Amino acid sequence: MRQVAGLLGCWVAALMLGGCGYGLVGSGNTLDPKIHTIAVPAFVNKTTRAELEQRVTQAVAEEFVSRGRLRLVTAPSDADAVLRGSIDSFGLFPIATNEQGRATQYQISITANIELLDHRNDDKVLWKNDQYRFTENYQIDINTTDAFDQETRAINEIAVRFAESLVTNLLEGF
Repeated sequence: MRQVAGLLGCWVAALMLGGCGYGLVGSGNTLDPKIHTIAVPAFVNKTTRAELEQRVTQAVAEEFVSRGRLRLVTAPSDADAVLRGSIDSFGLFPIATNEQGRATQYQISITANIELLDHRNDDKVLWKNDQYRFTENYQIDINTTDAFDQETRAINEIAVRFAESLVTNLLEGF
């Protein structure tokens, strides 16, 4: 009898967990299955940070390719969907220092205006967020004296994580 009660309890728990919205990250897709290609034109840079839009655009395009769901095309006219964006703000703020007062950790924030358009359907807006904000902390190596190199590396890494977050939002609807 105890075994039956135990099995029944496990079965009820499995049913409850199965219906509560849990799922594997990366396995969902809310995008129309008829959309097979996407164009990601260069984002517009409205900040004073040179080359930021290039790094973010490249990271977003590479993230779409790595997911394998959509094929990247260069010309928007050849795409089923077009992702347009602008980087509206960029901030780099020291949030931790060592005994000498040198920053050891920075917070980087990016605010973007993003829209995904259905190019097959008169550029109907499929997804839009005019205040898409991404913030992350970045630890630096205080033993390195080349601050410019570290900042560039930090921006490259943040661009990749920004892209991962954005593409997950676009494809999985979170």
